Amino acid sequence: MTEHQPFWPVDCEEGGPELLVCMSCLSEVFKRKVPMPDCPACHGVSTYEAFTLEAIRDWGTEPLIEKALKAHAEVEPPVRATQAPGLELSAE
Repeated sequence: MTEHQPFWPVDCEEGGPELLVCMSCLSEVFKRKVPMPDCPACHGVSTYEAFTLEAIRDWGTEPLIEKALKAHAEVEPPVRATQAPGLELSAE
C-alpha cells in the first residue's frame, strides 16, 4: 500500500497512556494519533482506547506487542512556535 494514511492527533496526558489500540480488531496500535477515517485493518470507527506499553505487554498478542514497541519508539515531530501578530522576535 503506497498511499499516505492521514491521522488525527490525540492529546494524551504527560506520563499517561499514549498508545491507542483498535478495540475492534486488537491488531492496530498508534502513538498519540488515530488513522482517519477508520482502522486500516478492520475499518472500525471510534474504537480506540489508550494503553501504556506495559499494559499492552500484559495482554497483547506478539504481533500487537511488536507494533506497540515500534509505535512507542516513534519520535514525535517538534512543535513549531507560533508568533503572535504584531510581536517581533528578537535575536538577542
